[in-house]
Amino acid sequence: MPLTRGAEAAPERTLIDILRASAASHPEASALDAGSGALSYRELLVAVERRAAELRASGVRRGDRVGVRVDSGSQELYIAILAVLRAGAAYVPVDADDTDERARLVFGEAGVVGIVGNDGFVLREQRDAVRAAPGEPDGVGADPSPDDDAWIIFTSGSTGVPKGVAVTHRSAAAFVDAEARMFLPHDPLGPGDRVLAGLSVAFDASCEEMWLAWRHGACLVPAPRAIVRAGADLAQWLVRQSISVISTVPTLAAMWPAEAIEHVRLLIFGGEACPPELAARLVEPGREVWNTYGPTEATVVACGCRLDGVSPISIGLPLDGWDLAVVDGAGRRVGPGEAGELIIGGVGLARYLDPAKDAEKYAPMPELGWERAYRSGDLVRYEPTGLRFLGRADDQVKVGGRRIELGEVEHALQELPGVTAAAAAVRASESGVPVLVGYLVVEGGESLDRALAREHLSERLAAGVMPLLAVVDALPVRTSGKVDRAALPWPLPGVRAETAT
Repeated sequence: MPLTRGAEAAPERTLIDILRASAASHPEASALDAGSGALSYRELLVAVERRAAELRASGVRRGDRVGVRVDSGSQELYIAILAVLRAGAAYVPVDADDTDERARLVFGEAGVVGIVGNDGFVLREQRDAVRAAPGEPDGVGADPSPDDDAWIIFTSGSTGVPKGVAVTHRSAAAFVDAEARMFLPHDPLGPGDRVLAGLSVAFDASCEEMWLAWRHGACLVPAPRAIVRAGADLAQWLVRQSISVISTVPTLAAMWPAEAIEHVRLLIFGGEACPPELAARLVEPGREVWNTYGPTEATVVACGCRLDGVSPISIGLPLDGWDLAVVDGAGRRVGPGEAGELIIGGVGLARYLDPAKDAEKYAPMPELGWERAYRSGDLVRYEPTGLRFLGRADDQVKVGGRRIELGEVEHALQELPGVTAAAAAVRASESGVPVLVGYLVVEGGESLDRALAREHLSERLAAGVMPLLAVVDALPVRTSGKVDRAALPWPLPGVRAETAT
């Protein structure tokens, strides 16, 4: 399979087109179950139309941006998102648990015309209510077009200033349709499936959760935030809710016992590197396990690989409609087995709200013959059977005078026998000396053979690079589910960093 599949993009349509198609095919199937009684697709569509009409009557127009800050895990949150889309606007999500300061920053940067909150919709500027055109029900008129924005999600930049990324309906729908072609081709998702919604809607991976359900007539099942943060509690909840489809990060999945996902037939990893030990434990007959990769700037997922629990972990090959290239410092494609920066093109390209930032990261790549491409800043090794993720090009730290790639260290840590999750970080000793630390979660709480681990690492890391190894019960995670490096324990009890190895 080639790295360029831009010509294979699904036919152009919108997310509203997708929802309507599912509702037409499965009107009485459960579409959303937030714990207070499931809504069928017919009922969900009625609720969305009603709420969209209210937004339009309040002054929301096609092409506007509307903030959404509603309690996670609630039925109202997902109806609000769909209603904003139905009204022809783009939704700008902020997690209800985020600070008011971040909400003000995000909504201000996005220029939202109003905010949907727990208490309803508040218009931020004075506008006349939009009147219905003849024949239009309840003032709900203009559908979004494929070129209209569907969502604007803010990522955290290296400077700490959030960056707004706008994704059109064309890109979003192409992503949804591409995944439908990729997953479970012989036994597609359908009304019998229940899809976990466990991620914050402020992160783009939540879009995958929602549309894995709504593209196939399956049921989206939001999990309460408190349960998501507690690995053991979530494992029990998955069983009680008969969850069959999960998109998550490896760190969370590593906390679950095998019986928690006994009925899961599609398990998708993304956002972090997947340890081989974890894949080997979770791959079973009757269950597809996938490793995916994609920045927010290229619409959630750009490539993926089905894991078999034996082969080396790969981020795979592009989705239908996406183009990938691995280039050296001069922008030339590298050969098989060589490493370089991953460049992304195709139907999934989004854009930054900041024109200067957009021009910096999205640019023509004449060397590749591409009019527009996204420079990911991620290092990968080009293998014709699937790309190997190596870490961030700018994720370097300096320890002992050496420049070290944290991604490379984490990759080596994750390959240690018995390790189900790992993270690397640089900490300072009492005397201020930088110390490279590898945090490990070991399967079944077993002890770590440190001599064997050091031997393993010495074969995979550059000469003189050896992290201090710390075994922990679990890795702390952020709202996104990704590892929270800042919360990793330090100092380590009973360990002197200056002398430990």
